[in-house]
Amino acid sequence: MDPVSAGGDDTLPCELAIQTTMALNNGGADIAHARRAAVNFLTRVQCEHGLPVSRRAMDATQLVVSELVTNARKYAPGPVLLDLRITGDTVEVMVWDSAPVLPIARAADAGRVGQHGLEIVMAVSQGFAMQREPVGKRVTARIALLDDPGGDAFAGRDPG
Repeated sequence: MDPVSAGGDDTLPCELAIQTTMALNNGGADIAHARRAAVNFLTRVQCEHGLPVSRRAMDATQLVVSELVTNARKYAPGPVLLDLRITGDTVEVMVWDSAPVLPIARAADAGRVGQHGLEIVMAVSQGFAMQREPVGKRVTARIALLDDPGGDAFAGRDPG
């Protein structure tokens, strides 16, 4: 993971972004590989950059990566890109795939078996967004690196 100059988003050009990007092309093995990469990334963020990452943030990031990569592998043909980036006090998990159709979160239904992934991602994330790209789409979830001092792990959630 090399720091790269950031621009756009909510960082200043003189700030450094901590990020890593990987192409996933190996089918079912991609999900486990992506989860390990997320843990390695956040561990390096702690060790090399001294940023604190709570256990909840580590677990939530693995879960979000798993759900988003699973959906991309299941519903989109071709390659998947995973981008992990530290932005302020959050980790952004961005997954790009080649299918232009945006996912839709279904209404909660305790009787439904499966297809709860997007609901889960939205529940554990402080921010969530989807956008079409010139080719395919990008789904982004933001997860707070630290728990709220009052104990609310999901404090400060905003819709986008």
